Amino acid sequence: MTVRVSPVLEGLATYPFVRLEEARRRIAARGVEILDFGMGEPREETPAFIRRALTAAVTPLSTYPAAVGLPELRAAVAAWVSTRFGAALDPDTEVIPTLGSKEAIYSLASVLEREYVAVPVPSYPVYERGGLFAGKKIIELPLTESNGWLPDLTGVDWDRVALLWLNYPNNPTGATAPLEFYEAAAELARHHGFVLASDEAYSEIYFGAPPQSALQLADRTNVLAFNTLSKRSSMPGYRSGFVAGDPQLIAALKRFRPNVGVAPQEFIQRAAVAAWSDERHVDDVRERYRAKRELLLEALPLRNAGGDASFFLWLEGDDELAARWLEQGVVVAPGSFFGAPGYVRLALVPTLESCAKAASLIGVQGGVQAGPAA
Repeated sequence: MTVRVSPVLEGLATYPFVRLEEARRRIAARGVEILDFGMGEPREETPAFIRRALTAAVTPLSTYPAAVGLPELRAAVAAWVSTRFGAALDPDTEVIPTLGSKEAIYSLASVLEREYVAVPVPSYPVYERGGLFAGKKIIELPLTESNGWLPDLTGVDWDRVALLWLNYPNNPTGATAPLEFYEAAAELARHHGFVLASDEAYSEIYFGAPPQSALQLADRTNVLAFNTLSKRSSMPGYRSGFVAGDPQLIAALKRFRPNVGVAPQEFIQRAAVAAWSDERHVDDVRERYRAKRELLLEALPLRNAGGDASFFLWLEGDDELAARWLEQGVVVAPGSFFGAPGYVRLALVPTLESCAKAASLIGVQGGVQAGPAA
C-alpha cells in the first residue's frame, strides 16, 4: 500500500526560491558570474567576540538544554529590550529563547484554538504555512503601497481568528509601522481574544528613525514579539532568537516547546548572551548595509517603492525585468513570489564590491528603463 503524505504538504506549491535556485544553477552552468540578491540570507562575518563566546562555551560534557533557556540569556534579552525599546520585561515570565525565529513562527498556530490565521500579503511564507499545517484556514490581508504597506484590519470576523501576523520592518517592502498601529491591532486582539504576533526580525536594520516594537505597548495582553540574531548580529547559522510578551502566552509556549525538541544548544545561548549585550557591532553591520543600499539606489533607475528599513530594496519592476537581469547573472526575487507582482526585491547581502558590479551591469548594460526617481 502506498504511503500517503499530508494533504497540506501535497497541496503546497513549490517554495518559490527553489525555482529561483534552479534558474540560478542553469545560468551559472553557462559560465555566467552570479551576483545573488535573491535569498535574504546575511553573508556578513559573525563578529569575532561572538565566535569566541561560542567556543569558550563548548564543554567536554554535553547535556540536553532546558526548553526555557538559560537564565543569563533571558536576562540579556530583557536588558536589550529595555535599552532599545524602553520596555520592561520579566525575564522569568515574559521571555523564552528559540532556535532562531522560524521554528517558533511556524509552530505558534499549533498552540492556539480557532479556525483562522490572518497573514499579510506580501509576506514571509512561513506565517501561512505554519497555519495550514496546524489545520487553520488563512485570511489574506493585502498590503498596498497606497496604504503605506499596512494591512486594513476592518471587515474581518476576528471572533473566529486565532492569530494575526504582523511583520515590521516588513519583508519584502522594508516598511515600518507606527506604535499607533500596534495599539489598534492589540486592542482588537484583546477585545476578540486572538493573538497579535509581531515578527520583528529586521528591527535593527534601519536607515531612518529606529523602528518601533509591539513590546512598547503599555498593555501586552495577547501580544507576542519575535526577534532573532540572524540579521542584527550576522548569525543566521547559529539559529538563535526569542519570543517575548504576554506571560500567559509565554507559559503556554513553555508547556508546548519541550514536546517538539527546539531548545537552543547551551553553547549557542552563551554566544547569544554576548551578542545581545553589545551594540557596537550592530552599528557596524547597519552601516555596511547602508553603503550597499545607497550605492544601488543611486545607480539603478528604478523607483524605490518600499520603506527605509530591513536589508531589502523593494523596487518598481516586474517578472520580465527580473528574468532579464537573471540572464545577466543578477539574481533578484520577483514580487510575484510574495503575491505582489509589479515589484522586485533585492536583498542587500552580497559584498559592496558585488553590489557595484551588479549596479554597473544591470543599470548600464541591462537596458533598464528609467522610472520615477527614487
